[in-house]
Amino acid sequence: MKASHLSRRASLLLALGSSVAFLIPALGAEPSPADAVVGIWAADDGTVKLDMFKAGAEFHARMLYGNEIVEADNVTFKKDVNNPDPALRVRSLKNIVFITGLRWADGEWSGGSIYDASSGRTYNCKATIQDGKLLLRGYLGLPAMGQTRTLHRARG
Repeated sequence: MKASHLSRRASLLLALGSSVAFLIPALGAEPSPADAVVGIWAADDGTVKLDMFKAGAEFHARMLYGNEIVEADNVTFKKDVNNPDPALRVRSLKNIVFITGLRWADGEWSGGSIYDASSGRTYNCKATIQDGKLLLRGYLGLPAMGQTRTLHRARG
């Protein structure tokens, strides 16, 4: 009877060990290149801090800090007074999702929109990562007709 009890225990340990052996390579797997954009990013001059996140197949960003979205006290967030939608003009700009719809393809995130709260305008946007820096480009029509902001990874 003891022999059969040990056999069950040994077979259980063997099965458990085999399961773990198959999971270990998955735990060390590299994240998808598309997910490299996810995280907290800040402008080198400290004027902007944003949180890029994934929602389904798209990537979005919420504004954590921006020198143009806070009052002179550098603490109180402004209202979205320039929004073309009158119903949104009373909302705070704190944690506003201002980048939407970026999709990963051909080594870049493209097809997105970026909202500029200081003007109330929405622009096309795309992003790339080069040498560990996030290059975020907002533009009208053609990417050549735009502006690029360079950001680095930051702590939360």
